[in-house]
Amino acid sequence: MTENQSIVEVENLYFSHPGQERPVLRGITLSLQHGEIVLMTGPSGSGKSTLLTIVGGLRHARTGRVRVLGEDLVGSPATTLLKVRRQSGYIFQHHNLLESLTAVQNICLTLELDGSLDEETRQAMARKMLDSVGLSAHYDKHPHQLSGGQRQRVSIARALVGRPHLILADEPTASLDKKSGQECVELLKNLAQEQNTTILLVTHDYRILDMATRVVYMEDGVLQAEKPQ
Repeated sequence: MTENQSIVEVENLYFSHPGQERPVLRGITLSLQHGEIVLMTGPSGSGKSTLLTIVGGLRHARTGRVRVLGEDLVGSPATTLLKVRRQSGYIFQHHNLLESLTAVQNICLTLELDGSLDEETRQAMARKMLDSVGLSAHYDKHPHQLSGGQRQRVSIARALVGRPHLILADEPTASLDKKSGQECVELLKNLAQEQNTTILLVTHDYRILDMATRVVYMEDGVLQAEKPQ
């Protein structure tokens, strides 16, 4: 994949859950370029999270075209989906940190996917990433010892530590207050720009729309509009 190629190319994508006739996604077409920050809004149940999981290789699509990080995902083997997942970072509404692990250990868990890194290197990378998100004093704390905003900062650090080409975020500010949400989004934006990482972020939080390169709107499984910021 070259710098001139799109990070994500979705064309005429349809998707239905098993046993359901009505498509969740209907003819989706979307392209994301290097370094873009694209926010996807729309009513609950409109298909936003489903699209996110397909782009991230977490769900298999069989109709249309989905090309992510140079890999064709429609009808692809599980190994191709795994390859895309290893080059992507994920941030979720409820952070999905393991309660039994410290902040450093949660981040190191992601780095274990790279078999070329020894434990000492993983620890150093995790600490450096926590420094970047302002958590230098919280290396050894468990999630229950951190505030909601701090937990989401750990989640951002975990997503970015492997320097992924693509970040997929599903409602990352939904469980945060206004101040914490804006801080986390600004942090994500700045770190991603430093690494030239592309972001696709699902949100209902209209307070953060000004961070985007573009805002797209989905309703009833269809991308209704694109609004340049």
